[in-house]
Amino acid sequence: MEKMPHWADIVLIPLISLLLAAFLSALVILAIGENPWTAFKLMVDGALMRSAGWGYTLYYATNFMFTGLAVSVAFHARMFNIGGEGQAMLGGLGVAYICLFIPWPHWSLALLGASVGAAAFGAFWALIPAYLQAKRGSHIVITTIMFNFIAAAVLNYILVNVLRPPRSMDPATAKFPEATHLPTFRDMFSTAENIMFRGAPANVTFFLAIAACVLVWYLIWRTRLGYEIRAFGFSESGAKYAGISPVRITIIAMVISGALAGMMSVNTTMGESERLILNSTEGAGFIGIAVALMGRNHPFGVFLAAILFGFLYQGGAELALWTDIPRELIVVIQALVILFTGALDNMVRMPLEKLFMALRKGDA
Repeated sequence: MEKMPHWADIVLIPLISLLLAAFLSALVILAIGENPWTAFKLMVDGALMRSAGWGYTLYYATNFMFTGLAVSVAFHARMFNIGGEGQAMLGGLGVAYICLFIPWPHWSLALLGASVGAAAFGAFWALIPAYLQAKRGSHIVITTIMFNFIAAAVLNYILVNVLRPPRSMDPATAKFPEATHLPTFRDMFSTAENIMFRGAPANVTFFLAIAACVLVWYLIWRTRLGYEIRAFGFSESGAKYAGISPVRITIIAMVISGALAGMMSVNTTMGESERLILNSTEGAGFIGIAVALMGRNHPFGVFLAAILFGFLYQGGAELALWTDIPRELIVVIQALVILFTGALDNMVRMPLEKLFMALRKGDA
């Protein structure tokens, strides 16, 4: 018998962890001489109360959905893929090559091609650590960390020596052709009388991220492959006994994970900057780890956690702009969220389990 209801594990524990992180964050804000309630209201106003703020919040959330899903898929197979940053960098190269060297007639076809290119490059960058883990026993955490740095070096070399336009000093590609420019939320939702999402980078890739959440849910919980991934994650010896190949599952799960991380670059490279720049990922690959932890590796939880971290990113920018609170404080808040949802999970879980078991005994 389960110690607590499933809904409590999915909703209640992350919610309590978030409240604890918010409480400690308020103490930190107080310690630097600012009003926590004023800071919170400013974050809400800047990130949620205006369409432009929502545009930035959803733009960041789109990145975090892809990287959070990438971590989640690997985690279901008992692997900790922390190479999403590098896989997203290489995904950006796939987007750039697809957009620059193929004459697309319409953005919809270009989006399809860029998604395939980003997924392929990201999957390839995850395939190598997966092979090393499956065949050579190299630990996936170590290899994916190393491949982040290798990806940064590869991207830097290609941008400076291969794809940089002549006489340009900027380590970036040329602007993508106009036919590849994706519709922004301003294009999609504004009217002649009411301009929405003014200046915000949110674009149609947000709906691609939602589709990815649905597809990952279907893959993990409604397909044979998803069952094999979960079975392998629960017990490698049991999966072997059932005829599931550890090598096959390790490689497939990591390839899917890398493809999802690579697709994040569609949002940043094709949707926002409309060219490939050096630091397009902006740490989203690492934030995906926190998103997956808080979302309990479930696509719906990842969706909600990505919205939350998008709010923190945009709200943090508002705090840095209008108060003396440094933007780095948002890193502290993110760290507290990770601390309570990850390392201190049992601090919240164990009292709740005792509470629900006591309630069951009282009803018996």
